[in-house]
Amino acid sequence: MGKKVVTLGEIMLRLSTPGNTRFVQSDSFDVVYGGGEANVAVSCANYGHDAYFVTKLPKHEIGQSAVNALRKYGVKTDFIARGGDRVGIYYLETGASMRPSKVIYDRAHSAIAEADAADFDFDAIMEGADWFHWSGITPAISDKAAELTRLACEAAKRHGVTVSVDLNFRKKLWTKEKAQSIMKPLMQFVDVCIGNEEDAELCLGFKPDADVEAGHTDAEGYKGIFQQMMKEFGFKYVVSTLRESFSATHNGWKAMIYNGEEFYTSKRYDIDPIIDRVGGGDSFSGGIIHGLMTKPNQGEALEFAVAASALKHTINGDFNLVSVEEVEALAGGDASGRVQR
Repeated sequence: MGKKVVTLGEIMLRLSTPGNTRFVQSDSFDVVYGGGEANVAVSCANYGHDAYFVTKLPKHEIGQSAVNALRKYGVKTDFIARGGDRVGIYYLETGASMRPSKVIYDRAHSAIAEADAADFDFDAIMEGADWFHWSGITPAISDKAAELTRLACEAAKRHGVTVSVDLNFRKKLWTKEKAQSIMKPLMQFVDVCIGNEEDAELCLGFKPDADVEAGHTDAEGYKGIFQQMMKEFGFKYVVSTLRESFSATHNGWKAMIYNGEEFYTSKRYDIDPIIDRVGGGDSFSGGIIHGLMTKPNQGEALEFAVAASALKHTINGDFNLVSVEEVEALAGGDASGRVQR
């Protein structure tokens, strides 16, 4: 039986250049919708949960298109407030080989950035929920969105809901000083903290003993950091993905989880070629949420999450459109990519 999962954030119109063309070459864009917490909601809906995405979108047709994009994959939109002037936009240029992908944001003054607490009844939203997920992108959008995040977290705690965060630092949205001033106080509500080494440093001020750029993501360097984070903020789980970036289209991918007693490192996937890595972290969050709610131990939960996110790198768009069965097949060792007939 599926669980009730709530996520809060911004869904944006994504305009991406066709194939691997550059912005300056493109006469048209491919349109999809996506955004951190919306992507997580889609993953959870795909895994059979009652996934609710909470945001505010304009009443016009572009706002409706964003709502429809969520409904198409089974996400529940009952708590989406309607109003405001605009849907946030982001432009994506997909890199290849040594040329990195690029994102340009056009999201200031979006409906959710200017939403008021009165737009949402968080007690009603969290009623009967099993899990609430948010990311560091949401409070970075605006001070109003940061306030909404706090109110949602407080309501989740009143209703006994497990809370997860993906730290997701976005330097185009705020500074590390501002991030820490907002994010640190919010950690008191969090049970499951997800974030890579850079996010932990920029959002919470923790630095692992690892040279990430050079690909030396030594698990040992993370253990001390995980222990310190848990001690300071009282998390039940600390989780981190470990990405080795060989090129824009070739990454190594694994993850680590710590429950206060033992560390577990997943198996490593070699992802080559990457089709679309946007939403890779969100697909990991969706996988770990499903895993921790349904698996007998943290190791199996983590293997599910890493397999799910490895598959996302092969799918165009922001959403991870995979089933539990497909993820289980990969987590269980079938990475051959042979045709299934």
